Amino acid sequence: MASYTPMIQQYLRVKADYQDAFLFFRLGDFYEMFFEDAIKASQVLEITLTSRDGGGKERIPMCGVPYHSAPNYIDQLIEKGFKVAICEQVEDPKQTKGVVKREVVQLITPGTVMETKGLSDKQNNFLTSITHFEDETFGLAYADLSTGELHTTVINGPVQQLVNEVYSIGAKEIVVSEKFPPDLVQMIKERMVTTCSYEEVTDIPMEFDQIVKNLEQEKLQMSVGRLLHYLKKTQKRSLDHLQPARFFELDQSMKIDLFSKRNLELTETIRSKGKKGSLLWLLDQTVTAMGGRLLKQWVDRPLINPALIEQRHDMVETLINEYFTRQEIRELLKEVYDLERLAGRVAFGNVNARDLVQLRKSLSQIPHLKAMVEKLPIENASILDNMDECEELTTLLHDSLIEQPSLSVKEGNMMKDGFHEELDKYRDARRNGKTWIAELEKRERDLTGIRSLKIGYNRIFGYYIEITKANISSLPEGRYERKQTLANAERYITEELKEKETLILEAEEKIVALEYELFLKLREEVKVYIPRLQKLAKAVSEIDVLQCFATISEDRYYTRPSFNDERKVYITEGRHPVVEKVMDANEYVPNDTWMDKENEMLLITGPNMSGKSTYMRQVALTAILAQIGCFVPAKEASLPIFDQIFTRIGAADDLISGQSTFMVEMLEARNAIVYATQNSLILFDEIGRGTSTYDGMALAQALIEYIHDKIGAKTLFSTHYHELTSLDEELKKLKNIHVSVVEQNGKVVFLHKMKEGPADKSYGIHVAELAELPKELITRAQIILEKLESQPKSEPVEVAATKEVQSIDQDPLAQLSFFAEDKDKKQVDKQSKSEKAALEKLKKLELLETTPLEALNKLYEIQKLLKVKS
Repeated sequence: MASYTPMIQQYLRVKADYQDAFLFFRLGDFYEMFFEDAIKASQVLEITLTSRDGGGKERIPMCGVPYHSAPNYIDQLIEKGFKVAICEQVEDPKQTKGVVKREVVQLITPGTVMETKGLSDKQNNFLTSITHFEDETFGLAYADLSTGELHTTVINGPVQQLVNEVYSIGAKEIVVSEKFPPDLVQMIKERMVTTCSYEEVTDIPMEFDQIVKNLEQEKLQMSVGRLLHYLKKTQKRSLDHLQPARFFELDQSMKIDLFSKRNLELTETIRSKGKKGSLLWLLDQTVTAMGGRLLKQWVDRPLINPALIEQRHDMVETLINEYFTRQEIRELLKEVYDLERLAGRVAFGNVNARDLVQLRKSLSQIPHLKAMVEKLPIENASILDNMDECEELTTLLHDSLIEQPSLSVKEGNMMKDGFHEELDKYRDARRNGKTWIAELEKRERDLTGIRSLKIGYNRIFGYYIEITKANISSLPEGRYERKQTLANAERYITEELKEKETLILEAEEKIVALEYELFLKLREEVKVYIPRLQKLAKAVSEIDVLQCFATISEDRYYTRPSFNDERKVYITEGRHPVVEKVMDANEYVPNDTWMDKENEMLLITGPNMSGKSTYMRQVALTAILAQIGCFVPAKEASLPIFDQIFTRIGAADDLISGQSTFMVEMLEARNAIVYATQNSLILFDEIGRGTSTYDGMALAQALIEYIHDKIGAKTLFSTHYHELTSLDEELKKLKNIHVSVVEQNGKVVFLHKMKEGPADKSYGIHVAELAELPKELITRAQIILEKLESQPKSEPVEVAATKEVQSIDQDPLAQLSFFAEDKDKKQVDKQSKSEKAALEKLKKLELLETTPLEALNKLYEIQKLLKVKS
């Protein structure tokens, strides 16, 4: 290191403390990077890699970006999960001998972004701290530096519950100890795109005592302490906007694991990983950025407290009924900027005058907004009490700032005339000086007779009198002093102009310096209002989300759900909210769902593409919508309060973790059967199809029996294993339903309507035909199918649902294969069984409610049953 130049040595000393970050090293008007940083940055940012002599034997790799455009490059690096350390000159180069002192003034990481360009308006940017304790519990704390939100909890459950929470939070960066289990860090990084950082200190920094005074548990304090130390170390500035830590318990909201959130596409779609096409996309009629973020938090954590849910429903119903008031509220909200992030920027010290003008405009809408909320015929004290108008702050901002201030706080042009006496004096001197300049120009023209004479100004030469070379001979001798020569003109100055120039420029400099000083003072005064602004932001975002629910409910013809204690699921003409939106409203076929204590499980059969998965998802989404406080897409709905939702829908490999489709299927199934309770909702779609027919059928039946006998959760189970439809004879709380299909001229028509009873066949070849597989292939498949169906079948051996299934607490997956074939059991009399099934179908046939075409199809089904050979 000794062989390097002093500047490079300084760079290496600073870089030693920031090995995991790109070091933006300030040199004049550029941020430069050297060595490995330069090589990697040139590739990631696609900028030119150069080199320089650093005093060593070889030239040093080097690249750089202009300081004024650095934010764009920093955003690119942060978006890719990197960190950036900003190293600035902290001494004036003009007053320093030798190398200018430089220090890192901020470490920007994916979890600590503050500039709005790197933030999504309607999405939080959470930094998450995880602390692992010896009793295998985890302390979790997370903060959004841009809004000041701070939350914490303790997780007593399994590791998967921790992963679920980190996924739900959407953590952009996790902070852990060096001793944290590396396999767990790897698991978290595999499940989501996140950066991992390390911090060992867990005590609470003294300056943050007030925001953690309500935390009594040592585990919570340690988790929050780790987070605060990391923020303090990386940001190196005031964090006055951090709000008091909010403790929450996981059991206070509906639990939805990460698999289910993905399968149900709550906040992003499975295919594109984007918001469009998700439930959040459908719902988002919020007007403010704050409301958009709160909406996502509500979708991530549906309520389980009936009283709180009913409060939201009451407000939504009121807003629907009060249409004109709601529209006025929406119009007012459009003029409210992001109060949370504006408050954060004030505390952080990167707010500018235009930001404060936005704050002023926002605050000016609050009295009108509050008046509209007060007009609503409903008790809403919780919102109104927090709608602080901050009148003193509004007045201060109104009196101080002009309407269109400069973007930079160091260029002046921010403060109003009359706000500060000394500033007014300097401005008067500047204005009078410029008036005098204009008068001088007129006098000089009259004196010299040169009509083209003009007085100008530039930053290098100051004020000057410009005369074309053709008119130089007309100048009086001794009056003008040459200042600059141009191609076609000469520039001069006079003693009188010199004196006035000094006065004018001195006034300009003093104006800029004084305006900057006044702005810093104003910013400090605004800081005092940060807690009040944050409370106001919460109230505004809440009314925004509630009006959003009212707007979507009215526009989409949603209805208010009711809740019952009898664990009944009664949904009349339910619809899938997202599918309905992307389809023509007249094309969507609604369906009923009826479940109670005597009917805990629905076994759903029918062909692919007929709507089984859509039907299952719509039941879950209806429950989620109801419990976040929104109305639901149905003619009528009465529901229980679900504590958890588990799903296994669709086929997907987890290639990152090296898991096959079938393994993912089994893990998701295990997650449900281990943690579900009687008050949960389970959706299983085509369980067992990833292995051989008998293996899959065995697992499917075993799962059905276990859930039926041991858990009792409300369950929707779709399958192509038609043999399973006979389980309704053994499992009293299981009911068969199917998606109705009609064959016309050998073509299959999906009616997308759920009906009681099992489907008669799968129609797989018909679906292949719809997919336009070659006609020759379809014909061959039909021949093979007819041949297979005509052969005598060895019946799958029935295994009654055992009442002595072993506990799966220790190894649930190993217990899933307890279905086995009993080769010694006697064959069931196929003929008598078919006759019995035909008689049952005939009894259930409602002739007066059946169309002629449906009657013919039913008759055909009954005839097929009676033709079965013994």
